[in-house]
Amino acid sequence: MKLIPALLAGAAALTFGFGAHAQESAIRKALGSRIPQLQNIDEVRATPMPGLYEVRMGTDVFYTDAKGNYLIQGELIDTKARRNLTEDRINKLTQVDFASLPLQDAFTIVRGNGQRKLAVFEDPNCGYCKRFEKDLQNVDNVTVYLFLYPILSPDSAEKSRNIWCAKDRAAAWQDQMVRDKAPAAASCDTAALQRNLAFGKKHKITGTPTLIFTDGSRVPGAIDAREVEKRLADAGPATGTPAPAAN
Repeated sequence: MKLIPALLAGAAALTFGFGAHAQESAIRKALGSRIPQLQNIDEVRATPMPGLYEVRMGTDVFYTDAKGNYLIQGELIDTKARRNLTEDRINKLTQVDFASLPLQDAFTIVRGNGQRKLAVFEDPNCGYCKRFEKDLQNVDNVTVYLFLYPILSPDSAEKSRNIWCAKDRAAAWQDQMVRDKAPAAASCDTAALQRNLAFGKKHKITGTPTLIFTDGSRVPGAIDAREVEKRLADAGPATGTPAPAAN
């Protein structure tokens, strides 16, 4: 007799699975046929709000009804839990595995015992980066993996080349960002800078500074030393063994 309830439960689960798949297909078809930019949707899934579905393309998140008749671009807030569900979702989607960072294309700045780890993508002409770097002087016992990310102007590429090709990259960087002293002209193989740009494009790093912590979380924009300290503590030690950074 116990077999019948089990069969019924299995059939219900199968029916639900088919129903969910049909729902997803209907949404994909409706949106793809009406909005050309949504022809290649990566994922459709139900949200905690009944009747509302998340539509994801890369790290871009939209919302729609069960038939794909309406599209919402905005943030979904759980008022009971007091959480921004859209922000939580995007933070998860944009995480970068710290162990996968191509640290051979960065150089290191070590303060104190260097036990804590932080990766930063920065442009030498970025005013926010300069403010961040000056504040970062107050953070001790950290190893900063600095990825030169020249996206603001041709001059950014030139300064990045001069810093990357300097005998002491960390000193040249500090001169540029903290002491407003331009790096001396230098030349060398700068393929690492192009790889940094490609990595940033892949992971949608669109502004500087962008900080990446050992738990994979990232912060777009300058934050003060107190917030850096908090996030370093929250992130904990790095897992895995990333490739060593260039000096």
